[in-house]
Amino acid sequence: MSAELLTLVHVVFSSRVAGGERHCIDLANAQAALGHRVHVVGKAGSAVADELAPGVQFHGMATPLLRGWRVARLARRLGAQVCHGHLGPACRAVAQVPDVARVGTLHVGYKAHQHQRLDGLVCVNRTQHDGLPQRQGLASVIYNWAPERLASGSAASCLRQELGLGREQLLVGCIGRLHPTKGMDLLVKAFLANAPRDAVLLLVGEGPQAPRLEQLAGGDPRVRLLGFRHDMDRVLRSLDLVVSASHEEAFPLVILEAMRAGRPVLSTATQGPREMLAGQPARLVPVGDELALGQALAEELERLRRIAPEARAVRYATGAYDRGAAVARTVGFYRDVIRHRLAEQALPHDDEVLAGWQV
Repeated sequence: MSAELLTLVHVVFSSRVAGGERHCIDLANAQAALGHRVHVVGKAGSAVADELAPGVQFHGMATPLLRGWRVARLARRLGAQVCHGHLGPACRAVAQVPDVARVGTLHVGYKAHQHQRLDGLVCVNRTQHDGLPQRQGLASVIYNWAPERLASGSAASCLRQELGLGREQLLVGCIGRLHPTKGMDLLVKAFLANAPRDAVLLLVGEGPQAPRLEQLAGGDPRVRLLGFRHDMDRVLRSLDLVVSASHEEAFPLVILEAMRAGRPVLSTATQGPREMLAGQPARLVPVGDELALGQALAEELERLRRIAPEARAVRYATGAYDRGAAVARTVGFYRDVIRHRLAEQALPHDDEVLAGWQV
């Protein structure tokens, strides 16, 4: 089976593209480039469809009714060997698909009602894997990677010009969905109370907390809400410090992208960053601690001010997050799950088998 090209169906029911969706897109594109027959099922009109490679076929669903049954019917028609769910609603639908290897990635974390019926789980950090309950099926730790983006020829200085900032002004950025779980309200308060008067905080993304963040900023020009940006690499190259103030993160792609761009990172010590940044030249602070976050911000900005802008880049060890290796491991995991399913089906029905999650 090792040389066999597979028919793969990824499922992600999101209208917009954030971290989990970005990973699904890049994984599907990479698998198609290897010659696999790759399909993505999602919401009709989703932004996901616009970023898929020509070799990946998108199937849009106009209504959420009977998603599991409809995904199962499509998988059967396509002759799929693997259905791979991304995020909760997709994993619930994939769990209802018979006669295929049903895989889910824990972009957020394990939830029994979403994941317990799946044949295989991709854990994005070691803590997730070690905390899995004893269930029948396979599990593997496969780290995410910084997804490939279209190259931008714009210089980083252009963003500063766009924002009307001087070369010496310190630019702090927080990138992600504007949602209470991301802790941006905490960051705004900590920044306004502790950052130098000429520093600027960029909040990059969209989401329901935008009005609250605008209110907290109180019209202070040091806090800018940029909305969604397509030129993320350009944004990252412009930042002097990337901050994640989240209350929960399994594997934040923005931190990995910041590492790839060589930007200094300050993060709350959530599950993913604790593992990603262990032994790296980055700084962690307790989750939900506004005082600690503010103090760390002040200290990091004071440290960076003493360094020339062109010398602020940081070198990280990112070998564990290689795209090609992770894609190959994911396909290998699919094959393991297929073999495991076949072995399970060959067992006598009256046997009681307690396999447990296996690496």
